[in-house]
Amino acid sequence: MRPALVLVDLQNDFLDAPGLEPCRSEVIRRAAALLEAARAAGVPVVHCATAVDTERDGRMPHWKAANRWSCVRGTRGHAAPAELSPRAGEPVVEKAFFSAFASSRPGALDAALSAAGADAVVLAGVHLHGCVRATALDAYQRGLEVWVAEDAVASDDPLHAAVTRRYLDGRAARFAGVAELARRFLGGVNGAPEIVHRSPRETSRVLFTVVPGGRAEAASASAAARAALGDWGSRSPESRASTLVAFAERLEAEAGALAREMAVDVGKPVTHGVAEALRAADLVRRGAGLVHAGAGRDAPAVRGGAGELARCGPASASRRVPLGVVAVITPWNNPVAIPWGKLAPALALGNAAVWKPAPAATRLARRTLELARDAGLPENLVALVAGDHRAAAAAMADPGVDAVTISGSSSAGWAAQEACARRRIPLQAELGGNNSSVVWTGADLPRAAREIARGAFSFAGQRCTANRRAVVEATLYDELLERVTAAAKELAWGDPLDPATDVGPVISADARDRVERSLELASASGARVLRPHAPGAEASRLRDGAYCAPAIVRGAAHESEIVQEETFGPVLVVEAARTFEEALALADGVRQGLVSALFAGGGAAGEELRGRFLASAKAGILKWNASTADADAAAPFGGWKASGIGPPEHGAGDLEFYGRLQALYGV
Repeated sequence: MRPALVLVDLQNDFLDAPGLEPCRSEVIRRAAALLEAARAAGVPVVHCATAVDTERDGRMPHWKAANRWSCVRGTRGHAAPAELSPRAGEPVVEKAFFSAFASSRPGALDAALSAAGADAVVLAGVHLHGCVRATALDAYQRGLEVWVAEDAVASDDPLHAAVTRRYLDGRAARFAGVAELARRFLGGVNGAPEIVHRSPRETSRVLFTVVPGGRAEAASASAAARAALGDWGSRSPESRASTLVAFAERLEAEAGALAREMAVDVGKPVTHGVAEALRAADLVRRGAGLVHAGAGRDAPAVRGGAGELARCGPASASRRVPLGVVAVITPWNNPVAIPWGKLAPALALGNAAVWKPAPAATRLARRTLELARDAGLPENLVALVAGDHRAAAAAMADPGVDAVTISGSSSAGWAAQEACARRRIPLQAELGGNNSSVVWTGADLPRAAREIARGAFSFAGQRCTANRRAVVEATLYDELLERVTAAAKELAWGDPLDPATDVGPVISADARDRVERSLELASASGARVLRPHAPGAEASRLRDGAYCAPAIVRGAAHESEIVQEETFGPVLVVEAARTFEEALALADGVRQGLVSALFAGGGAAGEELRGRFLASAKAGILKWNASTADADAAAPFGGWKASGIGPPEHGAGDLEFYGRLQALYGV
């Protein structure tokens, strides 16, 4: 392969567009890394940009109809960010329509590629569903090998982008990440590369590799899981519940060992790991209780369990029946509790599962599956497929899969929506949060500060419920900020294997760099970034592991990325509000809606604030005088807006999703 890197429409007007996913800074960061790798390897680079003249109006017809002027030559919007600016000798091809091959100078891109001797193109840019797609198809038509940098493309229509990716991949193009493409530039990749997982504590150390699965592995797993349903389905509800309760007991007995494994593999402090293992056991027990009323030790009584008839009318009834084989797609940050919080109710209600854990959680997934099998779970009832998002896509697309449950990022949610809509199968998705705490007059400020700091920074903020934002009454702002800074400083930051540690490393060096880049951009835009922990300790830790010191951001514009995007790191943004109405608007003024909390006093005034908060907050979980972090295993867990799709997890949501309702007449 003799590739050329083709950058498409990486211009400020497109990058500044609202709703771009991934966000501007992330697209620039990834595309810049790819550009640097291409230049270092001597790979030719071509910059393709939309250009509009005001005097000679060559805009696309739909821009004219909308009276839209973008990418006007000579303006900031037409230019690329500094990190992506062309260097001397790198061709620049201007275009007015979608494909970079349809330039204002016919044949300009063809000529540039021919001069470079390229027989392949690597594409990065915006929008994947529009100009990148059109360029890829035209390149394919010309007989070029086409690669798309999957983590260096973006779109303001993410569902359309998910459709585009599925359509192009394996037809006109192949998709790969920036790291893999950089290796290909140097001729270092033959076939599908193994996924390498490095220690968060010591990023130079490789912990394990994962051989990624694909369509064949997903098909084999779904077939094995369905075959195992014969044994599992023939068991009595009491037997299924007993097996799950036995597994819960194994989780409790192994909590310490599992916590140590979590500390090593994902950097979770051991005290948090023990708590997660015990929570997982609680979730498994509660799942066991779904088989029917009173099943399993300490299980809650649930009416209308699997197979039970509920009378509807004189001649009709309803019952819950299993879905069949459920694809369970899970993240790395809660590698035991999230998966088994999904798997246990699915199994209790008579389903089987294909489980695709995040690569970093693969070793822990295999470990907990061993414990489950030791407790009596049939072989292959939960069939594991290892790999990254490609393996997840294969599992969701497999004809043997009857439903999907996923916890993941916004982009993962779009991909799941597309896959499930195309196959018309049920989907349950938890897609993260950008959670806020409102702190108002009458609040216990010392308690609020401790709760918010713990919720923001423990486990390095790598929880979907983490307290990412605080909205504070203006007269309390400085005092609360001072108290939160002090509370953050009291949280021990260090080795996750140390029982005293509250804040460990983030999952990888790349995650650390992403968070630090977000903070740099916030600072450059006028916000102030406070780092409560000592810079000396920070510098030492950064040398060895993926450590990111807790950060508190003040003075950021509400529209800025640091406020609007989920950093998924140890970052707290503090905003001021003059009125309670403004506070509620700021709290809800992001696209996510997982958790929202209110800190306020008691008495009539506090109750009045609480009532207004409960009436208007747009989140799936509301909390009173408590951190947004953590959740009760018995309560429904799910987000509103961009944070969730389908019924919530846990509680009544498990019965609703894993047991399909069926009406019966003549009974």
